[in-house]
Amino acid sequence: MTAAPDGQKSTRIVLVSGLSGAGKSSVLRILEDLGWEVIDNLPLNLFAAVASEETGVPDTVPAALAIGIDCRTRNFTAERLTSVVDRLANRADLDVSLIFLDCDREILLSRYRSTRRRHPLADDRPVADGIDHERHLLSLVRERADNVIDSTDLALPDLRQRIESQFALRDGSGFHLSLTSFSYRRGLPRDADLVFDVRFLRNPYYVEALRGGSGRDRAVAAHIAADPGWQDFADKLEALLATLMPRYRQEGKRYVTIAIGCTGGRHRSVFVTEYLAAKLGDADRRITIRHRDLDVGA
Repeated sequence: MTAAPDGQKSTRIVLVSGLSGAGKSSVLRILEDLGWEVIDNLPLNLFAAVASEETGVPDTVPAALAIGIDCRTRNFTAERLTSVVDRLANRADLDVSLIFLDCDREILLSRYRSTRRRHPLADDRPVADGIDHERHLLSLVRERADNVIDSTDLALPDLRQRIESQFALRDGSGFHLSLTSFSYRRGLPRDADLVFDVRFLRNPYYVEALRGGSGRDRAVAAHIAADPGWQDFADKLEALLATLMPRYRQEGKRYVTIAIGCTGGRHRSVFVTEYLAAKLGDADRRITIRHRDLDVGA
């Protein structure tokens, strides 16, 4: 393998772990589609060989390697895995990320019921026991993860978009900003890095002519923007985010999710999300918008 220029990593390794049924296999398939070489359930003793004290990466290691590891992996313990990850992360020639796929217990139960699959740790016990046992076994891995993805409310296209934005090989230097509007009635987005509550703004729901519209409609947007407190809030929020984004990048974070919430997830949060998307985009910052509760908000 050709040595990388000074200051650059020659090999990218992403480790994918998490709860059974939370989406690990889907993430590995997406990475494979992106051109990563994928190995699932590589025994830890073989994986540890990659983290040897060599000064360079062996020629047998591809430039972009994705490895799936969970509690079914031979010789697995959370302590051994996190130790190997730490050793890899300290290698000057490697760019290492650990993804952990999480999911709500009830959603996992529903998925197992619908597929009629047996949980790998349940044996003759109820599926719920296997889920709880696995969550306990992997708790240390979740704590060590660079990126925790909660798939509870995440559709496959959204998961694909998130993985592509962070791990597309053609553009590893870009920064991705995900903006999500949501309804507080349906709970906070589980993967949000920053959450802003905009329920203090003027609510179009109480104007009959605007109630059926959304924050993307011109009349609704004008109604919210006419709130005396809107512009001051907008200016300060934009300034805050403009300050934070470069700092996140300096810390090696490639993906940030900002969630904007209101009561119904239809008017104010949608308007503010669209506003931020228009203000924060630049040539080196990819932005995606998701209106989680727009179709169900009232």
